[in-house]
Amino acid sequence: MKLSTYHHFCTELAYKAGRITLGYFNTGIQPEFKKDDSPVTAADRAAETFIRAEIEKHYPTHSILGEEFGHTGSAGNSFRWIIDPIDGTKSFMRGVPLYAVLIGLEIDGEIQVGAAYYPGTDEMLCASKGNGAWWNGKQARVSSVSDLSQAYVCYTNITNMAKYNRSAEWDKIAAASFTTRGWSDAYGYLLVATGRAEVMLDPVMSIWDCAPFPVILKEAGGFFGSWNGIEGHTHNEAMATNQALLASVNEIFQT
Repeated sequence: MKLSTYHHFCTELAYKAGRITLGYFNTGIQPEFKKDDSPVTAADRAAETFIRAEIEKHYPTHSILGEEFGHTGSAGNSFRWIIDPIDGTKSFMRGVPLYAVLIGLEIDGEIQVGAAYYPGTDEMLCASKGNGAWWNGKQARVSSVSDLSQAYVCYTNITNMAKYNRSAEWDKIAAASFTTRGWSDAYGYLLVATGRAEVMLDPVMSIWDCAPFPVILKEAGGFFGSWNGIEGHTHNEAMATNQALLASVNEIFQT
């Protein structure tokens, strides 16, 4: 099957799931807390339930990994859908619109299709391998900023830099950049992919929190991967940047 078919399905699925979340947004929804102290709401569960049902109906032989309901399907399946029904639940439950529905399709270990839909701002960011990245119907491109002194650097949780032993690297890049901003979670990666920020850093990252971004950033002309410059979504940390700054960022982190 062509990647374009998966791309269309993935994009439509993220959009429809996102519209489900809007039915709960800014309604005073109360979260529950999981064993790791992260919040979960009825909206998270409703969106993931919908996504899973659609994948199971259209691609019953594929496996699925979701944040809320775990893994289904055979281990080692060549096709695996990776889902975060709401990335940015802490923002969502306070009525902050910078949250996203994330869906990525991993084929033989590589993310080849991805969609990130931001219901609160109605922004769709999607890509498939070799077919470009798209932002609300127009091509998404990273910025051409090539000097860190002009770069916007985003992050999710500043206290995590110390918690995960990244304070030294963070201090260096923060000092070298034009400004830092906490445009967090999936929204920061959207900003890099669309040229509105240059770097996004997370010192800790679950696989479902970043599944669409390797293919999206690559197709937008940028980089997504580890802090030491290795592409991919399985490094337990994440960095996105444009290609013009990748060498400079890597140099800062290696010194």
